[in-house]
Amino acid sequence: MHDIRSIRENADAFDRALARRNLSDEDRKRFSSQNLLSIDERRRAILRVLEREQAQSNTVSREIGQAKANKDEAAVRRLMEGAAESKSSISRMQDEERAIERELFNILAQIPNLPLDDVPQGTDANDNVEHHRFGARRDYSFKPKEHFILGEALNQMDFEAASKISGARFVVLKSGLARLERALGQFMLDVHTSEPHNYTEVAPPLLVRDEAMFGTAQLPKFELDQFESRLRVFSTREFEWKPSPGKNPLEIVDFKDERLRQEFLQAQERYKTGFTISNLGVADPAGSDQLLSVDQRVWLIPTAEVPLTNLVRESIVDEAQLPMRVTACTPCFRAEAGAAGKDTRGMIRQHQFTKVELVSITTPEQSKDEHERMLSCAEEVLRRLDLHYRVMTLCAGDMGFATQKTYDIEVWLPGQGMYREISSCSNCGEFQARRMNARYRGKADRNVRHVHTLNGSGVAVGRALIAVMETYQQNDGSIAVPEALGPYMGGITKIEK
Repeated sequence: MHDIRSIRENADAFDRALARRNLSDEDRKRFSSQNLLSIDERRRAILRVLEREQAQSNTVSREIGQAKANKDEAAVRRLMEGAAESKSSISRMQDEERAIERELFNILAQIPNLPLDDVPQGTDANDNVEHHRFGARRDYSFKPKEHFILGEALNQMDFEAASKISGARFVVLKSGLARLERALGQFMLDVHTSEPHNYTEVAPPLLVRDEAMFGTAQLPKFELDQFESRLRVFSTREFEWKPSPGKNPLEIVDFKDERLRQEFLQAQERYKTGFTISNLGVADPAGSDQLLSVDQRVWLIPTAEVPLTNLVRESIVDEAQLPMRVTACTPCFRAEAGAAGKDTRGMIRQHQFTKVELVSITTPEQSKDEHERMLSCAEEVLRRLDLHYRVMTLCAGDMGFATQKTYDIEVWLPGQGMYREISSCSNCGEFQARRMNARYRGKADRNVRHVHTLNGSGVAVGRALIAVMETYQQNDGSIAVPEALGPYMGGITKIEK
């Protein structure tokens, strides 16, 4: 999320940085500083008039009090009429100011983060720049097979059964492959929570609210890429309801707790489609027990980045607590699993997958070094598994929406004969922190500033499974278990049919 004050003070720099993003002509115009500042000026102009009106209203209020004290009824009537007109005018201007503020907020919420100066120029993946490589491609005395051919031949990877249960882009893993996937996740967590990585393991919720998804910038831009669910959050204990035909449900709800009323109304205002009233009716034929419930929209997490980063939302942490490093191994869910017709076979693009996530919360001064550190932590997993990979610095046009600089780790898949992304480590600066209102208090000056947030895959467990299967495949179709995973496999050294 961008700060309109910063845009006002650095309009040219904002436009130059935004121009490096791969945006449509329409978005370039809509997101330009000229358009944003024109909306902001409309809002500020109304505020100036509103301030004068409110000052005049306060003056009239004092005059009314004086007239009442003097028992001057004629003056009281005249002043009261003027006060009523002023109150109506103030109310109209407040509504107009809120509408403009909402318009500005909605546009700012859709503007991507600005790339750092050292991010390569470019428009797509073809312009990404190789940073470095580890290891070398292995030689095989046979033609390497792709993971799904290996898995199906082992009778331990079943896409057909998954399709009957859940549809396309799901898989059932069995026996040795199921254990291997579990071993990979446990291995990664152990690597990251021990010296020298020292991430703190977290077991976060898998369902999150709109505010959390907005904070890490999945909403509103990527709403259609997510899996949505509903959580019933209120019941008859919080509501009283009396039938009133023809009335809006909101007008006939009597909240027993004023706090709940305010929470509901605020959420409904900010997230128009987030909250609905359902099941208006009676619980028994006699009508003695009214029933009303409210459904809150919630989301299956697309990555543990969402709950982990939001651990500091709406809070002020002490600088002494930073950098804060957390990790989690969770299922992840994405409704959009890739371009139509691409990677339709196998586990490359799944609606459900497991990933170990790394999240760091830092001061602005720490974030650049923390980004390099996070990359090395993710790389360590692949190094211990002895997998060949390369690190790419993404160009400005290929970076994710919330990031200002990203490294992708691409592992070599012998069966596919190509590099595929297995980790993405990003520095988001204060972009997410502004959306979450996440701040820290400085040790020296005690001033409050926004934190910087970073996230990375440490790494994608499903893709690591694919890489291990294709890299460690044997001529007979079996899979050798990497030495690093030995302690997690209960003595199994080879996965075979």
